Amino acid sequence: MALVTISHNLGSRGADIARLTAAGLDVPLYDDRQMQAIALASGIHPDDLGGLDEKAPGFFDRVLSRRPDVYLDYMESVVYEMARRGSGVIVGHGSQMLLRDFDCALHVRVHARETLRAERIAQAQGIGKADARKLIAKADARQQGFFNFAFQKRWDDAALYDLVVNTGKLADAAAAAVIAAAANDQYVSECSLTALESMERLALVKRIEAELLKHEIDLQFLTIDIRDEARADISGLVFAPETVGAIAEIVRHVPGVRHVDSRVALMPPGV
Repeated sequence: MALVTISHNLGSRGADIARLTAAGLDVPLYDDRQMQAIALASGIHPDDLGGLDEKAPGFFDRVLSRRPDVYLDYMESVVYEMARRGSGVIVGHGSQMLLRDFDCALHVRVHARETLRAERIAQAQGIGKADARKLIAKADARQQGFFNFAFQKRWDDAALYDLVVNTGKLADAAAAAVIAAAANDQYVSECSLTALESMERLALVKRIEAELLKHEIDLQFLTIDIRDEARADISGLVFAPETVGAIAEIVRHVPGVRHVDSRVALMPPGV
């Protein structure tokens, strides 16, 4: 089983290469459309997704227009849920950062020089190269802006990737074959049961955080742990007396939570 993340710029043909890679590895492809489906299946309300679809602007751009803190947690929960399945090709959505500590994930960047990207966009959309370059500049700035906000890192940091594929040198099929070969290498291990369980718990933590944020609850002094049998262990301090009891009730209704153990207390005066 292979777990691959593929990150790409507009015009680099990364989406097509991701599709070919998933087909070659015979694993699921997780793009915007699949991300939306998994989010809904995870219990995230349709209204919170803002009518997402697989077309640009994608998941990042649509959800960030309302509550960035809430939707960042939603996005992370869905990425962890996709990864928890143990195999697949995940397209973008910060997956190279969110799964960086899991050795079983192969992180790939699909790259092409800007002039080639502009040529492709101009041809595909029937516009001039100058307009294509403007589209690319806007898309790149939006992508980097989100990455700065979410992770305080540069999207193009080489340390985030195990493999960089230049589509100016390789056709789509050849690029996909290179990625598939790397994913099948003996040094890329399958995700252990421990890793999969960690991803599952992270997904649930992020859903809980999102629900608490939706109710205007400050997470600064709260700790959320997921224990065996989907038991949510909430501890820490809050500023408002009514929040102490509300937290357990909110968390109890988060899909995937079976038990809640709340040890939340009121912040002492003068602290």
